[in-house]
Amino acid sequence: MKPFFVQIKCELGKAYDVATQLADSEIASEVYSTAGGWDLLVKFYLQDGEDVGHFINEKVHSIAGVKDTYTIVTYRAF
Repeated sequence: MKPFFVQIKCELGKAYDVATQLADSEIASEVYSTAGGWDLLVKFYLQDGEDVGHFINEKVHSIAGVKDTYTIVTYRAF
């Protein structure tokens, strides 16, 4: 399995709703509130061979209240 992170910018006042939807859908490994330009930092895992772009488009962008995303693909754990 490969981990990757997504920073999520939410519509105003929707960060807790988005975080709850992510947690309830059980697609995220971890969900954090963050300060600064992004509202949430979310850790996901995909099976080898699964496409990150399709996953983000189908599973994350479809959540009500998500305004923007920034995906960080990881390649090695230390």
